[in-house]
Amino acid sequence: MPSGRTGSGRRRRGTREGRSPRGDDREERTVTTRDRLRVGVVGVGHLGRHHARILSGLEGVELVGVADLRADQARTVAEPLGAAAFADYRELLGRVDAVSVAVPTTSHREVAGAFLSRGIHAMVEKPLAASVLEGRELVELADRAGVVLAVGHVERFNPIWELSRDRCPRPRYIDAERLGVYTFRSTDIGAVLDLMIHDIDLILSLVGSPVVSVSALGTPVFGGHEDLAQARLEFEDGCVADIAASRASYQPSRRMRLWGAEGYASIDFASRQATIVRPSESLRRGEMDLRGVDLSRPDAVRDHLFGTVLRVETLAPEAPADQLTAELTDFVRAIRTGTAPRVPGSEALDALRVAEQILAGLRSYRLDAGTEVPGAPHVRTSGAPATEPRPSLAGPKLWKLRPPGGPPSRSPRA
Repeated sequence: MPSGRTGSGRRRRGTREGRSPRGDDREERTVTTRDRLRVGVVGVGHLGRHHARILSGLEGVELVGVADLRADQARTVAEPLGAAAFADYRELLGRVDAVSVAVPTTSHREVAGAFLSRGIHAMVEKPLAASVLEGRELVELADRAGVVLAVGHVERFNPIWELSRDRCPRPRYIDAERLGVYTFRSTDIGAVLDLMIHDIDLILSLVGSPVVSVSALGTPVFGGHEDLAQARLEFEDGCVADIAASRASYQPSRRMRLWGAEGYASIDFASRQATIVRPSESLRRGEMDLRGVDLSRPDAVRDHLFGTVLRVETLAPEAPADQLTAELTDFVRAIRTGTAPRVPGSEALDALRVAEQILAGLRSYRLDAGTEVPGAPHVRTSGAPATEPRPSLAGPKLWKLRPPGGPPSRSPRA
């Protein structure tokens, strides 16, 4: 079973070229390059409509239809693309070879599972599922059916990640932040599964060592789930990663910084730029020659430090590239070749396991340290009645910070 970890605890990073998605040589359900791949899209809202548009334009792919509970939305997306529109995703089951699932996370298990159990390849938007249990079931369904299960961790296809990830091998410390404004989308999950999961996946794919410790802080701001979260991951090889996620920020940001023996990398996923700093050979030997440098002039010291002692390199993609197009193209390639997609279900399950540990940590720690935190606000839109807030992740409104292991300290007023 491709659980993402071997029995020894080592991470399993996909399959080799020419091998099946399940990692064996059994006959797979592939579509050759001579066949036209019939695809469908379930959920054509903010992101799913782009899945439909891109898939309809890929060579050798026929967009058969789209499905959305909002029949008018399905028609709006389908008609310009020459595809059929359905209000029930089950209408696609007998019509397609592959499906892209872009429904709310809490419906991933039901929808993707229906297709996988019928031997239909599936691309599932991140996160893989709402829980490790549901995610494991999807991986097992794909394994039994011998079909591709790809997961939409789209930052893996960001060209700046592809350019810079190997410039700082074997990182010892990683600092990542992913900050966004509140959009009233993905409200069925919190910031960990909505945003932080991107960086969890990237870091796991880079470090390649088991996580041995997880600690976390977080709190809701607008909704019934955490909107702010901070986590620390410690790995078996000694690497430490701090990850921050917020969907209640004034300024959006998607950045990661890596420190290692080979140097430092600062990656900006939004601007698609990176700065790489490497030590010179003399600095590696523990030498720093300052002869001839006017130490009374800070600019002279800086120029020498970042020109001779440290080597600075700026990276940017030569040409623009669309990450979602690359992701869906990779999905189609995996189906046609019978090999693993870049982000197979087993690796997405690894990220989900860590995310679930972080969510468990949020139930133990609170940012407010015993001060009163207001519940989720009543939201009113377009003159509609104010919505009742859902219970927060932690339940009561008053919490105190506590170390793991003991019951949370709660105010009697909660």
